[in-house]
Amino acid sequence: MSGADRGLDEVAGLETDRALLGRTSTAERVADILRDRIAEGYFPPGTRLSEESIGGALGVSRNTLREAFRLLTHERLLVHQLNRGVFVRVISVADLDDIYRVRRLVECAALRTADLERPGALDAVEAAVVAGERAAQERSWQELSTANIRFHQALVALAGSPRTDELMRGVLAELRLVFHVMDDPRRFHEPYLTRNRRILEALADGEPARAQDLLTAYLDDSQRQLSGAYAELVGGEREA
Repeated sequence: MSGADRGLDEVAGLETDRALLGRTSTAERVADILRDRIAEGYFPPGTRLSEESIGGALGVSRNTLREAFRLLTHERLLVHQLNRGVFVRVISVADLDDIYRVRRLVECAALRTADLERPGALDAVEAAVVAGERAAQERSWQELSTANIRFHQALVALAGSPRTDELMRGVLAELRLVFHVMDDPRRFHEPYLTRNRRILEALADGEPARAQDLLTAYLDDSQRQLSGAYAELVGGEREA
């Protein structure tokens, strides 16, 4: 199936998001919806986004949709190809390295500064861990990947900074594009479920330093695996 065909299949799901626009149908809100869809894996890298199909599904004008595309292009999630249209961006090895550089700076700092005494501080973190474990039991690997993204969003939210939350939404959406290089998402994501649970337990025990150490090792291993997959992909393309 081509990227264009995949894109048309997934556009139908956007109709359920139409109600979210309400009376405040703006380019920023459309961008929010599309960003979330990218983060959830609905639009794989290289997918062409049809203005007509997406605009019709969301009930927005072409100008509004084009502005949303422009915003997401600025966030490095989309790319405009002359005379071809707008496509979900394919992440490079250099992008991968930079994504993980930002993740270490932001996620580890969020754990260091987390207010763990606040009632319900860890609710979102725990919910993401449970969602991931449930997805694994149900063998729903796309949902498992989404739960993992939500886990890291919840870690960053512990910093209590809306600006940091906004920054990481884009970074983690880019990360989801990276996940598509893994041929076996179960083999990649499932081992991290236990590590997510251990980070949650360290935070629940009031040990953010231990949680940070666990997260640092986690990010190192994750980057190493993804970099290896990229190397194999590039090598295979060259041989072909």
